[in-house]
Amino acid sequence: MNKPITVLTRAGEEKLKAELDELKSVRRHEVAEKIKVALSFGDLSENSEYDEAKNEQGIIESRIAEIEQVLAHSQVIDDDDISTEKVGIGTTVKLLDMDMDEEMEFRIVGTKEADIDSGRMSDESPIGRAIMNREVGEEVIIEVPDGEAKMKILEIRKDD
Repeated sequence: MNKPITVLTRAGEEKLKAELDELKSVRRHEVAEKIKVALSFGDLSENSEYDEAKNEQGIIESRIAEIEQVLAHSQVIDDDDISTEKVGIGTTVKLLDMDMDEEMEFRIVGTKEADIDSGRMSDESPIGRAIMNREVGEEVIIEVPDGEAKMKILEIRKDD
């Protein structure tokens, strides 16, 4: 069975590549040095520094494998391919919460890039899913934890 494709923006791909490079070229060597130092302490049965370093090594190697997997099975959306006719990955959307009379704005990104605190919402989130492929002026009912929210799409743009 094929692994589902992860959709990334070009910026998301670059961020993952930078993290991968940091893990491989810096963090791996730091942990290897910690292990080397811990081994010099002798008896491994009561060597907490060694155990910590080995655990950290496992976490780093796991993250490296995860990033490599994502990059190998990802579809990158180039900025030139982003249309502002409809909401899609890579577009920035301004919404009006019609119940609260509040505006909100965020960029639609793939799941691996989502970070709501930074204004990046997943296309698979309840709001993201509800507004995908919709146009400016459309009103959408979104299922939220406390019921439904009525949103209106005010603007779709792509940021440079």
